[in-house]
Amino acid sequence: MTHWIILPVVLPAILAPFIVLAARYHVGIQRVFSVAGVLALIALAASLAWQTSDGTVLMYRLGDWAAPFGIVVVGDRLSTLMVLLTAVLGLFVLLYAIGSGWDTRGRHFHALFQFQLMGIMGAFLTGDLFNLFVFFEVLLIASYGLMIHAGGNARLRAGVQYVLFNLMGSTLFLFALGAIYAETGTLNMADLSQRLASVDPEETVGIRLAAVLLLMVFAVKAALVPLHFWLPSSYAEAPAPVAALFAIMTKVGAYAIIRVYTLIFGPGVAVTAGLHDVWLLPAALVSLALGMIGVLAARKLDRLVAFSVIGSMGMVMVTTSLFTPESIAAALYYIVHSTFAAASLFLITDLVAHGRGDLRLTAQPFFAGGRRTAGMFFVAAIAMAGLPPLSGFVGKLLILDAAFPQDNMRWIWAVVLSASLISVVGFARAGSTIFWKSRSVEPEADAEVFPAPDTLSFVAVGGLIALLVAHTIFAGPAYRYATATAQQLFSPTAYITVVLETPGKLSDADTKAKEEDH
Repeated sequence: MTHWIILPVVLPAILAPFIVLAARYHVGIQRVFSVAGVLALIALAASLAWQTSDGTVLMYRLGDWAAPFGIVVVGDRLSTLMVLLTAVLGLFVLLYAIGSGWDTRGRHFHALFQFQLMGIMGAFLTGDLFNLFVFFEVLLIASYGLMIHAGGNARLRAGVQYVLFNLMGSTLFLFALGAIYAETGTLNMADLSQRLASVDPEETVGIRLAAVLLLMVFAVKAALVPLHFWLPSSYAEAPAPVAALFAIMTKVGAYAIIRVYTLIFGPGVAVTAGLHDVWLLPAALVSLALGMIGVLAARKLDRLVAFSVIGSMGMVMVTTSLFTPESIAAALYYIVHSTFAAASLFLITDLVAHGRGDLRLTAQPFFAGGRRTAGMFFVAAIAMAGLPPLSGFVGKLLILDAAFPQDNMRWIWAVVLSASLISVVGFARAGSTIFWKSRSVEPEADAEVFPAPDTLSFVAVGGLIALLVAHTIFAGPAYRYATATAQQLFSPTAYITVVLETPGKLSDADTKAKEEDH
C-alpha cells in the first residue's frame, strides 16, 4: 500500500480551506499558494504516472480497511494519466486567471479552484462507485461557485440550468447505486467485476437497469445528445478560465464510461451485452454531427467554442463506444488533444472579448494584441477542426482506423468526415470575420480603446498550444502509452488483485507470472 496516491486529493482539500481562512483578503498570498499547490500536483501526478507506466497498480486503503468494505484509492495507467492531464491543464488555466485578473473579480476564486481540482482528482482515483458519486457532487458544488464567479444575470441563469440538469443526473446516479447494491451487496468496482462475471443474466433485471441509468448519468457529464442542453449556455457564460478548466469536466464522464464499462460491465459480461452498441454509438454520432453544425451556425465566438466541445466529445464517444483496445487507445489520445484544444480556444475567446468588448461574429476594428491572438486562434482552430499537421488530425486518423474493422464503419466514417468538413468551414468563417475582415474596418472617433492583454495571459495560452504541438511531435510514444493503457483496461487482473487481495502493488509482469502459475 502506498500513501502517495491519496495526495492529489488531500493536497487541494487542505489548500482550499487554508486559503479561505488564512488569506481571504490577500489575493497575492492566495495566488502564491494556489500556484504552488498546482505545481506540487504536477510533480505528484508525474511521479504517479511514472510508477504506473510499467503496468503497476497502486492502491491506498483509507483507515487501512480492506476492500470491499473500506474506501480505496486506486491508480493505474488510465487514472494517473487523467490526473496528470488535469494538473497540467490547471496550471495554465490558473496562470491565465492571474494574468487576466479574473481571480480578482469575485470572492474565493482560488479556494473554489482547489475544491474543483479535489473533486476531479478524486473522481479519477476512486475505486468504488459510491465515492465516484461523492466526488461528482464535489465537482458540482465547486463548479457552480466558479461558474457564477463575478456575477451577472446571464451567468446566474446558466448556472441554475447547469445545477438543475446535473442534480437530475445525481438523482439517477443514486437510483443506479441502490439497484446495484441491492443486487450485489457491494459498490467496490473490483468486487463488482468479479461478482457480475458469474451472475445469471435471467435474474439481473435490476443490474441491467442500473447499467442503463449509469450510462445516462455519465452521458450527462459528457454532454451527449440528448443530454447536452446544459453545456452551450453554461460554458459560454462562464468566466473564460472556468470554461477552460471545464474542458476536463466532460472528460470525467468519458473516463467514467471507459472505467465502468471495461472493469464492471466489461465486454464479457452477459448482463449488459450490446448495451453500448444500442445506445452509446448512435448518441455519439448525433452529438458529433450536432456539435459541428452548432459551430457553423453560431453567431458568437463563445457559443462556437462551446458547440465544438460537444462535437469533440461526440468524437471521443464514437470511438469509445466500439469498446475494442484499438478504439479505446484512439479515444485516450484524442481526449488529451481535445482537452488542450478546447481550453486554449476558451482562453483565446476571452482575449478577443478583452480587445473588442463583445464576441459577435461581425467585422469590427482591429484591436490591441490582435495579431498574437489571431495566430493562436489559427493554430487552436486547426487542432480542434482536425486539420494536418496537428494532433487533431492524428487523433481522427486513429479513430477512423479503429472503426475500419467494424460493421458500421461506413456510418462512422461518413459522420466523422462530414463533421470535420463542417467544423473547418465554421472555424474559417469565424476567424476570417474576426481577424481578417476587421482590418478593413476603421474605428469610430469616439470608440473605446481597450489595452492589450497582460503578457502572462498570452504565456498561458501559448503554453497550451505548445502542449498541442508536443502531443503531435510525440504522437508515437503517446499512442503507445494509450495502447498499453487500453490493454490494461481489457485485462483487469492486476487491478482486481491489488484491490481485493494484496496490500501492495502488482505489475503487468507479476500478473503474467500469476496467470502462468494458474
